Amino acid sequence: MLSEKLKDYHIILASGSPRRQEFFKNLGLDYEIRLKPIKEEYPKRLTHFEISNYLAQLKALPFKDELQKNDILITSDTIVWHNNKALGKPRDENEAFSILKSLSNETHEVITSVCFTTKTYEKTLHAITKVAFKSLTDEEILFYIKTAKPYDKAGAYGIQDWIGQIGVTKLEGSYFNVMGLPIHLVYKTLNDIANTS
Repeated sequence: MLSEKLKDYHIILASGSPRRQEFFKNLGLDYEIRLKPIKEEYPKRLTHFEISNYLAQLKALPFKDELQKNDILITSDTIVWHNNKALGKPRDENEAFSILKSLSNETHEVITSVCFTTKTYEKTLHAITKVAFKSLTDEEILFYIKTAKPYDKAGAYGIQDWIGQIGVTKLEGSYFNVMGLPIHLVYKTLNDIANTS
């Protein structure tokens, strides 16, 4: 359905995340993976979804000069927001432990921003999901870190992993947003682009 509407477009997904790539496969879309390294840094004045919006837009910058007329570039960024600060990807086991300990028996927000860029258009949107964890024991946290090595995940966890299955007690919003992409918004936006062309 959507693939037919977008048949004249070339979708570029600028993400190495296997989860995000799987979402696009499930939508039945043809796409190209194109990656460019960037420094994921943002001005300290930014807060909440401003951070993920900024980073999603930053990831689009290196591509702008090479976009063709029918290209749609999709870039995204996910952060975990807790106690008025952004939790990124942990650098090592100690940092992963400290992050998960802080999320234990608490509710945090997962914010994913997605930036759609064409030669003439840019739109950034975001989704927020509230996630509550049970009280996690040190043993559970260490077991998860050693087995899953969640160093590529904001907030040091994947909701689809063991720790999400045993630890998440409540979720408000999109589950898929926590996995890394608010796919309902991506679907709607791509439909909007196709319908306005």
